[in-house]
Amino acid sequence: IASDSVATTTTTDGKPNDSSADPTDNSIGGDRSKSYKEKQFEKVITASVVNMRELRNLGWNGIPAEHRAQAWKILLGYLPANQSRREQTLMRKRAEYRDAIAQHYDIDDNSRTNQEQETLRQVLVDVPRTAPEVGLFRNDRVRQCLSRLLYIWAMRHPASSYVQGINDLATPLISVFLSGYYDGKDVLNGEILNEVSDQVLVEVEADCYWCLTNLLAGIQDHYTSDQPGVQRMVMRLEELVNRIDADLTEHLRGMNIEFMQFSFKWMNCLLLREFNLKSVFRLWDTYFSEGDGGFEDFHVYVCAAFLCQFSGNVREMEFDQLWGFMQNMPTDDWGDSEIEILLSQAFVLSTLFGGSDAHLTSQR
Repeated sequence: IASDSVATTTTTDGKPNDSSADPTDNSIGGDRSKSYKEKQFEKVITASVVNMRELRNLGWNGIPAEHRAQAWKILLGYLPANQSRREQTLMRKRAEYRDAIAQHYDIDDNSRTNQEQETLRQVLVDVPRTAPEVGLFRNDRVRQCLSRLLYIWAMRHPASSYVQGINDLATPLISVFLSGYYDGKDVLNGEILNEVSDQVLVEVEADCYWCLTNLLAGIQDHYTSDQPGVQRMVMRLEELVNRIDADLTEHLRGMNIEFMQFSFKWMNCLLLREFNLKSVFRLWDTYFSEGDGGFEDFHVYVCAAFLCQFSGNVREMEFDQLWGFMQNMPTDDWGDSEIEILLSQAFVLSTLFGGSDAHLTSQR
């Protein structure tokens, strides 16, 4: 990749570059409260009309926590790029969601069909199992929000209805959107809920519903009958890993371990069960910035890079140890730096095997 055609967010060899300081800012006593990257992002996100290409360029390398909620909503197409239209859009969409609650949720159970009752039962079973290690999602008020939005999504999308895994996809949205009311503060321990008003939660729930709807619109065949989208991604992952690391693929086959057995959940839950939520926030910054293919095409490259990181360990394991390892990958202590290495590796794979230019700018 020619160096003069790459944004400041990439290096001359095409790898993402997370620059956190302005190399030209050598002034003494200047404003050190915000990094150069944060200042760049603030300028883009607060513009009267957000330049979407610039937002994606910067967002690919990570979105500052205080701007993440706003940026995600814009990148998902929920909020318009034009600042003057946002308030009216929010009022309209939140009112529409309130109407959906009245139509689908706040009704007598006897008026629901058998299928609707079964869907509601499944949602109410799954919600307490959703991110149980995170204090925020052990809170009854948050669980009620999650139950409502999942059930309403299912009622309004009968082709797929509710499938396990969709509940996981809502957790980053709820966390980030609630955090957005508190300047990006970490809300995952749930303590903030002591001061969160019902009105704020109602707004978070509505925004989460619409953004989840937009996210799932691009990958809806992952959750239709037989989940063909997930199966397609698993097959692409196996083909990709076989080209990158044939010895690894051969070892897995020799141990009678199929890619479907361990990577189905990587695709179904988008690695939400492999990484802590903070790491997922960073991952999703890039996915949203990739555009339409982030959660399908680029995700496969991320999964390939993820698996190949552990190739040396995996190829030394026999079946029993290997099976346990693949079900519980050692990522508990991962943070942004590990995720960014993973994303850089995935980017290289995407340029070699498919191409991914969402974070490249036009030639200047």
